[in-house]
Amino acid sequence: MRQFAIIGLGRFGFKVAEVLAKKGASVIAIDRRQDLVEKISDFVTKAIQIDSANEEALIASGIKDADVAIISIGENIESSILTTALVKNIGINEIISRACTSLHAQILKMVGATRVIFPEEDMGVRVANSVLSPGTLEYLELGADYTLAEIEAKKEWIGSTINVWDVKNKFGVNVVIIKRKIVETMEKAEEAKEKEIKVLPTTNYKIEEGDVFIILGDKKDIEIFERKWK
Repeated sequence: MRQFAIIGLGRFGFKVAEVLAKKGASVIAIDRRQDLVEKISDFVTKAIQIDSANEEALIASGIKDADVAIISIGENIESSILTTALVKNIGINEIISRACTSLHAQILKMVGATRVIFPEEDMGVRVANSVLSPGTLEYLELGADYTLAEIEAKKEWIGSTINVWDVKNKFGVNVVIIKRKIVETMEKAEEAKEKEIKVLPTTNYKIEEGDVFIILGDKKDIEIFERKWK
């Protein structure tokens, strides 16, 4: 598995580091605040308190072995730009940097960021889409007008099979995965817990209430598909 360096442990950076570590990835977490470093240290491979704008300290941290650097420094634009440039000079090929403005993003790309993200803006898009399409649980734009969306099974679908709705030919979207919650009985008969399973759909898959469809397609096609079933 690839190694990751997370620089900046605000809410966004902390969560990225935590999730990557929980999934088994090797993670070096860096921040200038000792309290945040101590807080993340139980989750990650290594947690280091340094000023990432200090080139010598950054090199000494060992991040040169990382495959990916995620620079999630928030409002300190000067530090995020300098850190991105330093990480590029160290030789990390994949650099994901957080930006606050479009100009900030342009500069980050100029100094070495291979990808720039706007966490607040991205969340705003997702919330807006969920408000416009209440049946859409999750909405992720992949670029080139392609979108991945999670949509609850509509009441009209319950009890029928996927081939009845023929969404590929009628709407131009693909059902990639279906998520279904089942109740799993524990060793003790009186105990049970809810578990989510993922199913690769077949034409004879029978749709049940609560099923969630993960669909892929052109953004406009998904919007048409969702409006059809409002």
